[in-house]
Amino acid sequence: MLRARDGEQREHDLVLFGATGFTGALTATYLATHAPKGFRWALAGRSEQRLGALRAKLAAIDPAHAKLPLLTADITDPTSLRAVAGSARLVVSSVGPYLTYGEPLVAACAEAGTDYADLAGEPEFLDRMYVRYHQRARASGARLVHACGFDSIPPDLGVRYTVGLLPEGVPLRVDGYVHTHAAFSGGTFASALNAASRPVAMARAARARRRVEPRPAGRAVRAPLGSPHRSRDLGVWALPLPTIDAQIVARSAAASARYGPAFRYRHFAAVQRLPVAVAGVAGTGALLALAQIPPIRSWLSGRHKPGVGPSEERRAGSWFTVRLVGEGGGRRVITEVSGGDPGYDETAKMLAESALCLALDDLPETSGQVTPATAMGGALTDRLIRAGLVFRVVQGA
Repeated sequence: MLRARDGEQREHDLVLFGATGFTGALTATYLATHAPKGFRWALAGRSEQRLGALRAKLAAIDPAHAKLPLLTADITDPTSLRAVAGSARLVVSSVGPYLTYGEPLVAACAEAGTDYADLAGEPEFLDRMYVRYHQRARASGARLVHACGFDSIPPDLGVRYTVGLLPEGVPLRVDGYVHTHAAFSGGTFASALNAASRPVAMARAARARRRVEPRPAGRAVRAPLGSPHRSRDLGVWALPLPTIDAQIVARSAAASARYGPAFRYRHFAAVQRLPVAVAGVAGTGALLALAQIPPIRSWLSGRHKPGVGPSEERRAGSWFTVRLVGEGGGRRVITEVSGGDPGYDETAKMLAESALCLALDDLPETSGQVTPATAMGGALTDRLIRAGLVFRVVQGA
């Protein structure tokens, strides 16, 4: 079956699902400002009234958006999701936590041959979706691209950028160091809390995926957790980050021989002061312990609810950097990916540019569950640079 964009006319180029949530509305605003003329997109969600209110705000940006189609759909109604997937070449979802709300839409897109992108940074969710829908999506031609926000665009595309500066055909090592000044996204916090409360289920899903996912022939790819240390290159304390980013990078590396015959990636939080590093380790351990207790987990969930976020002024003062130290074949480089508010503004930008890239750009032929770097690679990097993110060489090349 041909992918919908190749051989079948559909009503919409893109449907944004969950458009009325906090990040969804930011993504819709970005699309309203940056989508090209003639781009056929629609808003989808549970409440037609809230969708209509959002459309009115977008019409203030461009009166043409007053005619944006509104699609009422709910994750509890498979028929409505099949209708959304069948109407579009690409569906973009900002509805999390994805482990709770994500699967029905992934299933509908895999079945319909519709490309799909989201912000999911939950390892268990990605592993389950791979086992259940990767082969169906390959058969239908759909590309299922998760982690298209701060999880995990900067490390995934940043490592790809760094690898491109290193010699080919030799073992490569890259370490990533993340430094942020920003408020946590409510959706990110909810996803992290949910994952922390399900260690057994997460391990079981990972094992199930390893049983069916092919390994790269004749090549080795590793993403070990690493250990706390002082980085002499960057002058920071490095704390292992057990997020999904390293897994995404490793899967991009497994899909491309350009990452060398033996590739290793480690992912760290960069902290300037030792007391802050110690406090961070202690706080993470406490959160993991408390997440196992249902009443406390429920209370914590109420502190940072998905769908809400900080003010525009607060976001304007937020920023992130990801420094990447790569070496191999006798060469050593340090690169950087940086931008503004990672939890909301830049995440919405990354998701929207990923959507426009998938819908409009000439990309490699892929299908099934693939990473952002595998699906979009240099085309998305170029888009993000034009949109204001920085990819630069700090030292080396």
